[in-house]
Amino acid sequence: MAKNSSSSTTVPDTAWLGRGRHLGPEPEQDVRRNLIALKAAGVLDDFLDLDPAEAARSTVLHPRDESADPGPSARRLFEARWHVTDDVTVRAQLTTYDSDTRRKDGDAGVTWVLAAEAEQVWDAHWPSPATMFWPDSDQVPWDHDVPCDLRLRTTNHLPKDDDELRHLLRECTRRSWYIHVVVHEAMTPDAKGQQPVSTFLPPSLRHQVVEHRGTPEQAQIADFAMKRELSVRMPRGGAVVLPTSPPHPEYDAERFSVRTVFLDGSEPTELLARVKEFAALPRPLSAEAEHALTRLRLGWHLLTPDEELAHAQDMVTKYAEALDAMTTSRDLYREAAEAAQAALAEVTGGDVAPVTATAPGQGRTDGGAASPLSALTKAFGRFREPKR
Repeated sequence: MAKNSSSSTTVPDTAWLGRGRHLGPEPEQDVRRNLIALKAAGVLDDFLDLDPAEAARSTVLHPRDESADPGPSARRLFEARWHVTDDVTVRAQLTTYDSDTRRKDGDAGVTWVLAAEAEQVWDAHWPSPATMFWPDSDQVPWDHDVPCDLRLRTTNHLPKDDDELRHLLRECTRRSWYIHVVVHEAMTPDAKGQQPVSTFLPPSLRHQVVEHRGTPEQAQIADFAMKRELSVRMPRGGAVVLPTSPPHPEYDAERFSVRTVFLDGSEPTELLARVKEFAALPRPLSAEAEHALTRLRLGWHLLTPDEELAHAQDMVTKYAEALDAMTTSRDLYREAAEAAQAALAEVTGGDVAPVTATAPGQGRTDGGAASPLSALTKAFGRFREPKR
């Protein structure tokens, strides 16, 4: 799988991108079951289950370049298409990979990359592309963020060790594709307060947020670590949306901090507003995410009958144009050959004698006519385009 690195480009406003790790025993089977169920329910228009090598193979009707190849570590490629409104279609690809990391327990899980794109600007209230492929069930552990191994759909308590905490903050802000929010618990919450605040977010944004929790006694250590690593403060009993690294020019630490968050099961409207505002900022497009988006656009297989017909007609037109260009080139070559033959006949008076090469410095010394080769060169001069 392509390594994650920074890019000067930003995520298009039509796209939804996700990356994670599935730690269960049958990740591809979990995807298949969910796709089959959603198609049967009429949620999906259609889906495909593809072998990566077959998906990247180029044919006469569907020529593909290297950008369509998911790489040697790819395990399976899935495509799905659905409508979010009557006239807006979403196309999405999910690719599973053998993980290139090793966990302490020896189970690296399976890494997945998901790229979805709509025909217009993405609306956070549309269904989450993640749950079009993965079942939205706590029993299926598909939602582990890759660099920090934290889950999307629950709360994740901060490490108690200062060095571990600072390392976590660096990984989350530099390598994660998601939005990271840290909430400090002023007091230990009850069962309602322990529920993640991300459940109040719109569907497509819900699976773009990793929620960290600091215990009551962690206020000082969390504040110190975030101030040192990210130049942001941790409000006691409040929350902060962490910046990316490097921070976006429009990111302001005070603006994206909330002084008070009541963890009593009520909707934290101010915090949700800050998360939505942060999500609206342009976000850097990593190299791996850019590759996934390119594969979606250039390596798409799930065409409708009308799209297949239009594609075939377009390919016929392209091949006809290429054939016409080849025919034109052949005719020009033939005309040039005929002109050369006529010029040579004119120079030699119709009797074409073989031209014998001479060694350097052994040209004609009898003052006679120029050689047939030089005469031919002069004759060809008449066929050159006039100087402009």
